[in-house]
Amino acid sequence: MATEALVAPAARRGRIRLRPSTWWQPVVVFFGLIGLWDLIALYYDKVQQLSFLVPYPLQVVEVVFAPKALLKPGQVAPNPSFLSQLLDALGKSTTVALTGLAIAIVIGVLWAVLMAQAKWAERSFFPYAVILQCIPILALVPLIGNLFGFEFNSRVIVTVMISLFPMVSNTLFGLQSADRAQRELFTLQGASRWTTLTKLQFPAALPSIFVGLRTAAGLSVIGAIVGDQFFQRGTPGLGVLIYVSNSRLNGPGTFAAIITASLLGVAVFLLFGLIGRLAIGKWYDFT
Repeated sequence: MATEALVAPAARRGRIRLRPSTWWQPVVVFFGLIGLWDLIALYYDKVQQLSFLVPYPLQVVEVVFAPKALLKPGQVAPNPSFLSQLLDALGKSTTVALTGLAIAIVIGVLWAVLMAQAKWAERSFFPYAVILQCIPILALVPLIGNLFGFEFNSRVIVTVMISLFPMVSNTLFGLQSADRAQRELFTLQGASRWTTLTKLQFPAALPSIFVGLRTAAGLSVIGAIVGDQFFQRGTPGLGVLIYVSNSRLNGPGTFAAIITASLLGVAVFLLFGLIGRLAIGKWYDFT
């Protein structure tokens, strides 16, 4: 019996190591999407005669890393290169997105903590979080620009407005999900509100908070791009680069900027997912 008890864990470990890898599945889907994109580009090029609308995937790569390959005879390469413009715009959009996200995290957590203290507070303040989520941001863009200017501050405000609600709702849900029996135990022991919040509610809320963080992180990039496209003064980012490339019928440049903005959103999302796994992955299955 003792020998079987020692062999069983080893066998289980062996089965875990031999589990088939699944890394190839998204790779297959990726190449399938590239093939579909290439077919759509071929249709617009040969059938519709509108090649500038949907460029080939190779053209998008060339406009970033080998722009001279796309030049026509006698055409002079732009100065600065598209890659330098793309990197500069990426840095500015990243700054706006992370600044707005940081502000949304602080406001969202404090807002949720306030509402978690009593039902009357939740009934009083939560409707305004819902209203903020439902406001059409584009309708407020002219007002925000007139009040705060058309540069960095307005871009950050739009980012905060778009990414705030997930932080409020998920944090509030997490704070309220603490076990009722444990709450009653804290009350019987005469624990203060601060002790209950820091020792019970916040640890219970961490999984929900990190879910809200990941959602807000992706939305912050969207907010930065949207704000950038409508506040085109100051320091332009990826939104302006997308608009300018599209207005110049630069299909490869437009797609390259859109893909870069998408990759920025994915990177921020994965970053907070990694932070969540490092923070609570040992005691919670954070996926």
